[in-house]
Amino acid sequence: MTNWREVLGGVTAPQGYRAAGVAAGLKPSHLPDLALIVSDVDAIATGVFTTSQVRAACVDFCRDNLSNQDTVRAILCNAGQANAATGAAGAAAVVQKAQWVAQALNISPESVLISSTGVIGKLIALEKVEAALPQLVAELSETGSEAANQAIMTTDLVEKSVALEMDMGDRVVRVGGIAKGSGMIHPDMATMLAFVTCDAAVSPTLWQQMVRRAADRSFNQVTVDGDTSTNDMLLALANGQSRTPAITEAGPEARQLEAMLTEVCQRLAQKMARDGEGATCLIEVQVSGAADDPGARQIARTIAGSMLVKSAVFGRDPNWGRIAMAAGRAGVRFDADRLDIRLGDFVLLQQGTPQDFDAAAASDYLKQDPVIIAVQVGDGEGSGTAWGCDLSYDYVKINAEYTT
Repeated sequence: MTNWREVLGGVTAPQGYRAAGVAAGLKPSHLPDLALIVSDVDAIATGVFTTSQVRAACVDFCRDNLSNQDTVRAILCNAGQANAATGAAGAAAVVQKAQWVAQALNISPESVLISSTGVIGKLIALEKVEAALPQLVAELSETGSEAANQAIMTTDLVEKSVALEMDMGDRVVRVGGIAKGSGMIHPDMATMLAFVTCDAAVSPTLWQQMVRRAADRSFNQVTVDGDTSTNDMLLALANGQSRTPAITEAGPEARQLEAMLTEVCQRLAQKMARDGEGATCLIEVQVSGAADDPGARQIARTIAGSMLVKSAVFGRDPNWGRIAMAAGRAGVRFDADRLDIRLGDFVLLQQGTPQDFDAAAASDYLKQDPVIIAVQVGDGEGSGTAWGCDLSYDYVKINAEYTT
């Protein structure tokens, strides 16, 4: 039984955080495109980053910063220009942005993390960032999460924000997050941009472990199109401003906090999958009976990412053979004679044997949102869930016209 409660406020729901978002002119649309999140005090920080060999300069900058220190104060994120594959000039631009933010906030440049999203190969327009920073800093607010969320969006159709709270002793602890992502999303961390804040006091090592595990169970379990971006990152801060006792080792409090952190990340991941470019529904794949959880998660990811499964869902075709195919190529050993597949309440395959089912009714089920695919591969204790979306005609249209 969970004991957390949903609250408003995104990344500014936890105590001691402010945020803002403004239009700096980086997007051709002139919509908000520059966001800033600030902790009032030093916050324990960690990140999970893209595994792509073609990385934006901000990814290496953040990774290097976090390898040298445990705390930060601010995150600056721009949309419109990815500043990826931009060579030495791109790397210098990241350093310059960190210095400007540090000067504006009277903190050290090492206390600033930088993130970007947008068109690959486009160098950030530094003069526009510099011109917009005074307004951005002036608008920092304890209610600024929504403005920051709007400023990190690209092809997203909706904002992605979550905040939860729970009682810890006689005080309240909160975790909040915002994210962007609807295309170029596939497991290999972080499959988008996500920023998470927490007001608990947690040791750096424990916080790193919590965030890594939460990412594995959320952002690394969501797939839209099989492509991992150059700029993917999850940044997570914990500043201790709830004034709860510090969590320094595994135990009940650590497990409670990690569960709430994971829930925030999973809700953001689901919002990204549902907002996949051109998507008409969220697909949730539940796998059980595997030898271990990583194997179950791998099977779930493979099914959720299958273009044939995604196309069948969009076409409202209950073609369970595509689900079986995807499970079989996931690289996880199981006995095909023990394979069960369900689509909602419809049993399609049981113990490796096709079942009679109402195809028309199953097709109607695929018009619902979300679509639940349940797969059992044996009697092991491993289980895992992945999220994706259907593949529509609009996905091709959106991406065919992305820069033109």
